Amino acid sequence: MNARKSLYLAAGALSLPLIALPAFAQGTVGAEWRWLTFIVFAAIIGVTMFVTYLAAKRVKSASDFYTAGGGVSGLQNGWAIAGDYLSAASFLGIAGLISLYGYDGFMYSVGWLVAYITVLLVIAEPCRNIGKYTLADILAYRNDPKKTRVVGAISVITVSTFYLTAQMVGGGVLVKTLVGIDYEISVITVGVLMLGYVLFGGMVATTWVQIIKAILLVTASILLVMFVWTPYGFSLPGFLEAAVGDAGIQAQVAALLGDAAKNMSAAELGQRFLEPGLLFKAPIDQISLGMALVFGTAGLPHILMRFFTVPTAQEARKSVIWAMAIIGGFYVLTLFLGLGAAMKVGAPNIRAVDAGGNMAAPLLAQFVGGGPDSFFGNLFLAFVAAVAFATIVAVVAGLVLAAASAMAHDLYVGVIRGEHATPQEQVKAARIATVIVGALAIAIGILAKGQNVAHLVALAFAVAASANFPCVLLTLYWKRCNTGGIMAGMVVGTLTAIGLVLVSPNMTYPLAMKAAAQKVLDGAPAREAALKEALASGDAARVAKAEKDAKALEAAVAKAKGDLERFKNENTSLVGLEKPLFELKNPGLISIPLGFLAVILGSLLYRDKRAEDMWDELYVRQNTGILVAKAHAH
Repeated sequence: MNARKSLYLAAGALSLPLIALPAFAQGTVGAEWRWLTFIVFAAIIGVTMFVTYLAAKRVKSASDFYTAGGGVSGLQNGWAIAGDYLSAASFLGIAGLISLYGYDGFMYSVGWLVAYITVLLVIAEPCRNIGKYTLADILAYRNDPKKTRVVGAISVITVSTFYLTAQMVGGGVLVKTLVGIDYEISVITVGVLMLGYVLFGGMVATTWVQIIKAILLVTASILLVMFVWTPYGFSLPGFLEAAVGDAGIQAQVAALLGDAAKNMSAAELGQRFLEPGLLFKAPIDQISLGMALVFGTAGLPHILMRFFTVPTAQEARKSVIWAMAIIGGFYVLTLFLGLGAAMKVGAPNIRAVDAGGNMAAPLLAQFVGGGPDSFFGNLFLAFVAAVAFATIVAVVAGLVLAAASAMAHDLYVGVIRGEHATPQEQVKAARIATVIVGALAIAIGILAKGQNVAHLVALAFAVAASANFPCVLLTLYWKRCNTGGIMAGMVVGTLTAIGLVLVSPNMTYPLAMKAAAQKVLDGAPAREAALKEALASGDAARVAKAEKDAKALEAAVAKAKGDLERFKNENTSLVGLEKPLFELKNPGLISIPLGFLAVILGSLLYRDKRAEDMWDELYVRQNTGILVAKAHAH
C-alpha cells in the first residue's frame, strides 16, 4: 500500500485529534508575517488566561474543582460540551479528509454527530443523575466501590494518556509549522497553558475556555464558509456542480483511482469525488470504524465529566439540546470547508504542507483572505490556526482534568482514604494529581517527537468503546450487572482492544514504509522530466500547474528520503511484526462485542448482593435525579 495513504488512513480511521503524523513541512507562514501570527495567538491566549484568573477565585472545594460546583447552566454547558467534543480532528482533520477524498471524508462528520446523539440519548442524563465527579463514581454506585474505582480509574488514566499524547504532539507540530518555534518549546507551551487552566481554575476555567474556543471555532468556520460559498449564490446544487467540474478535483480523483480512471471522462471523475470508495474500500472497515466512533465517544471520560457540571436534570437536557444544535451545525459546515479547500487550494498544495491534509482549513483561510503574500490572507490564516491551537489546549485541559480526577478522587480519596479526606485535602490532592499528569503529558509529548502516534488514538477510542462503554451501559440498564461483570469487562475489553491495535495496520511497518518510499524515488525522474517539459511549454496555465506540482514532488521526495533514512535499520513494527496480523484498522467489530460478553458472563458467574439490593434505588435515581443534590452535598 502507498505509504502516505496507509499512514493517513491509520490516522483518520482512529479519529486522530490533529496530527499523529510525522512533521509538517515548515514555513506555512512567511517570516515577514510571523509577527501577525504571534499577535493573534497572544490575544487568544491572553483572553483565556484572564478567564482562568477570574475562575481561580471561585475554586474553593473539590466540587468546584471537578464540576464547577454544579453551577453551569444548560446553555453554557451546551457550548462547553461542543468545545470539548469538537476537537481539532473535527476542524482540521475532517476538512483535510474531505479535501483529499471527498464523500468518504464527510462520513466522519456523520459518524461523530451520530456518536454524540447516542451519548446524549442513552448515557448523559442517567450518568449525571447517579454520578458525582468521574466515570468510576457511576460504576461504584451499586457495585463494590473500591474494586470498581480501581479498574475505572486505571481505564480513565489509560484512555486519557493515549488521547493526550496525540494532542500534545499535534499542538507542538502546529506551532512549529506556523512560526518555526522548536518542537520541544511548542510542547512545553501547550503543557504550561493547559496546567494554568486546570491547576488554578479547575472545571470553572476549563468550562469557560471550552466555551470561548467553541464560539471561536464556529465563528471561524462560518466566516470561511461564507467566503467559499458566496460566489455560488449560497446554492448547494451550484456549489456541488462547481466541485464536480473543478479540474483540480478531477486530477485528484484520477490520481487516487490510478488505472481505473483511464476510461472515465472529466465529468465522471468529478462526480466520483462525491461518491463513496475513494478512502474506504472495505465495508467491514467502515462498520468497525463506525462502532468505535459511536461507542468510543460514549466512553470517553472527559466527555462524560461534562454532565456532572449542571445543577438539575432539566439543565442537563437543555445542555443536550444546545450541544446537538451547535455540533450538528458545525459538522454541516465541514462539507463546505473541505470541498472549498479542494477547489481553491488544491490537493497538491495541501499535501505539500502536510501529507495528511490537516492544514487544508488554514490554507483555505489564507487563500480567501488574499493569498500567502497578503496581510489579510495571513491574518485569517493566523486566526484559524490560533483557533485550532486553542482547540487543542482546551481538549488537553479536559483530558488532564479527567485523568487527575481519577488519580485524586477515585484512587486517593475513594480507595486509599476510604472517602474520609477533608475538602481541603481533596482539593490539594486534585492539584497535585494535575501537576503529575501535566508533567507526564509534556514529557511524553517531547519523547514522541517525530513519531507516528496514530495507534495511541486508536487505543484511546478502542478502550473507551470496548471497556468503558459496556460497563457503564450495563450497570445503568441491566439489573443482573454486578462487580464481577465490571471487573471482567474492564480487563477483557482493555486487553483485547490494545492487543488488536498492536497487530493492526495502525502500527508502523518499516518494510512497507521503505517499499513505498523507494517507489516514490523511482518514479521521481520521470515526473521531473514531465514537469520540465511543462515549464518550458510557455502555456501560462500549464506552467502554473507545473510549478505547484513541482513543489508537491519535492516534498514527496524529501519525505521518501527521510523515511528510508529513518527505517534503514528497522524491519519490524513495535511488537516485532513485518506486516499486520489483524487487517481491520479499528478493532471495534471484535473488541466491543467481547467487552459486552465479558460483562455479561462475569455478572452471571459472580454473586453480588449489594448490586442487586441497589438496583431499585439506582433505577429511580437515574430516571428522576431525586436526591442528587443532597447526595453530592453529603
